Amino acid sequence: MLTSIVAAVVILGLLVVVHEAGHFAMAKQLGVRVLRFSVGFPPKIWSVRRGETEYQLGAVPFGGYVRMLGDEVGEEPKSEELETFVTEIGHDLLDAAHAHGTAISGPSFDAQVRDVADRIIGERAPVAVGNIATAPQALSESNAVAILGRELKPEEAVLVNRLQINPTLDSARSFLRDNPPGALITAFCARALPHQRLWKRFAIVLAGPASNIIFAAFLLWFVFMYGVPVPQPVVGVVKKDLPAAAAGLRSGDRIIAVDGHPTATFMDFASLVEASKGTPLRLEVERQGGNAPTRTSITITPRLITEKNIFGAPAQQWIIGVMSRGDEITKRENPYRAAIDAVTTTGSMTSQLVTGIGSIITGSTPVREALGGPIMIAQLAGREAREGFASVAMFTVMLSLELGLINLLPVPVLDGGHLLFFVCEGIRGKPLAVRHREMALQVGLFLLVVLMAFLIFNDIARVVQG
Repeated sequence: MLTSIVAAVVILGLLVVVHEAGHFAMAKQLGVRVLRFSVGFPPKIWSVRRGETEYQLGAVPFGGYVRMLGDEVGEEPKSEELETFVTEIGHDLLDAAHAHGTAISGPSFDAQVRDVADRIIGERAPVAVGNIATAPQALSESNAVAILGRELKPEEAVLVNRLQINPTLDSARSFLRDNPPGALITAFCARALPHQRLWKRFAIVLAGPASNIIFAAFLLWFVFMYGVPVPQPVVGVVKKDLPAAAAGLRSGDRIIAVDGHPTATFMDFASLVEASKGTPLRLEVERQGGNAPTRTSITITPRLITEKNIFGAPAQQWIIGVMSRGDEITKRENPYRAAIDAVTTTGSMTSQLVTGIGSIITGSTPVREALGGPIMIAQLAGREAREGFASVAMFTVMLSLELGLINLLPVPVLDGGHLLFFVCEGIRGKPLAVRHREMALQVGLFLLVVLMAFLIFNDIARVVQG
């Protein structure tokens, strides 16, 4: 149980971090201000600020998030967002001063920002008398360069100017929140997510699911170089009343080739049988007997049957009626071959998952059989972890692809829902109304909660029923 829980936490945590890192990297690249990158959810255990972003570790390990400047739903900056932005401007001033080697005094963040502003101003700010405040002095750019190592940005000048009148950062922040000048609004919109061009917002949202798919391919590349245990083409069980038994294939026979195509693994053999579409196949077989193995040729015609696939949906496939004996070899590939196979395998697995998701949506696959929740994930993670690195890595690949594809579903709250909003915006030439987006997000959140409750109940039912 402990192995299962730890494996599930590590795998899910890693995949969510990969997902959020995609949003984070794309937002940074396109100029959106990222306020926080958190691994885990609050309460906060540890944090550090680097540049414009606070990197945080939360106590709840399942997941993480990226907080960007601006509300995704709002059209105009809200007062609390502007207040946050003014705080960020204060951090920018301190970061620039520290980077330039300027010694800053003050017991708190607010006092340190006040100290930097005073040095740029050149003397203490004038104090308001009654309801009248003296006019701000003209800022000295030479002072700014001496303190920060660069000139003031327009939004920084707004804050420093306001600190000539308001005696504390808190009061200056409150004033600017309620009476934002044009320069502050312009600077906010330049860095806030909802005010970016449509293609930028689309790219930032899409980067999350894309990161999961790219990570799956990268992990497969590493696994293929590390080595994957694959079953050899040695026959184990020969099922009665099926073509293999009728043709005389025996347990222990090694399939050397099918119609002249070498079969290095049992999967190669199975793929050639499936590709035959019922055409008679000539199998080159190595059979143990006497002092030395002998080779013989056997012709078998595959039969079409209907069985349930990995998603529980009925599917037709061509078979001859044999199972692998379980003999395995470790297959390792060079970096070039591994990269090609990683890309093709990722594409194949993605196609299978899309088909599976489609069959669930259309109802051809029973939901109870196809879907699993956190308990099932923990069980599978624990089982694969006990099998070794290659097994747990392949399980991680599958989960990463599932996370990426599910997030692309056009459901509000998920990334696919936001992408759908953007598509509608592109068609209409303007965003959907705020209240319509808020309603859609509320419905999406409700559906997500209902789905999670169903998955947990389904997992418990599986455990109870054995």
